[in-house]
Amino acid sequence: MAEITVRSEQFDDGGTIPSSAAHSMAGGDNKSPQLSWQGVPSGTKSLAITCWDPDAPTTVGFSHWVRVGMPASITSLAEGAGTESGEWTDGLTDWGDTGYGGMAPPPGDPPHHYQFTVYALDAQAKELGLDEHATYAKFRFLSRGHVLASGTLTGRFAVDA
Repeated sequence: MAEITVRSEQFDDGGTIPSSAAHSMAGGDNKSPQLSWQGVPSGTKSLAITCWDPDAPTTVGFSHWVRVGMPASITSLAEGAGTESGEWTDGLTDWGDTGYGGMAPPPGDPPHHYQFTVYALDAQAKELGLDEHATYAKFRFLSRGHVLASGTLTGRFAVDA
C-alpha cells in the first residue's frame, strides 16, 4: 500500500500538539490542528481523516474525529477546519458529536498519543455506507479493502495534574 505523508505547521511527528487543539474540558479551544498531506495516489475517489487516541483508558481508545468524503484534490485543512462544513461528512466521535472533538486526557496521565490519519479511498463515502452516523469503528470496518494509501501524523498531549 502506498504511503501518504502527513504534516502540521503546529507540531512535528511525535511532538506536542498545541493546547488550542484540546477540548474545552482540558482548557483548549477545540480547534483541529492545521494538517497537510502529499502522496495521494491516482485513482483516489475520496479522502478521509481520523483522529484516534489509543491511550485513552477505555480498552478501545477514543475517537476524536471522523471525516469522510473529502475530494481527492484537497491537500490540506486549516487550523479549526474540523468543525467547518464542506464537501464532506463528519461522522460521530466518542464525544457523541460530529466534527472534531479535541483532546482531554485525564489530568495526571502521561501524554497520550493522538494519531491523525489521512486515507485515500477507491470509493466515495456514500458508496461505502459512510454518513453522519459513521463512527471510527464503522469507518475502519467499511473502508477495509478500499484504502489505496494512508499516512499518520502522531502528536502528544497531556493535561497538568
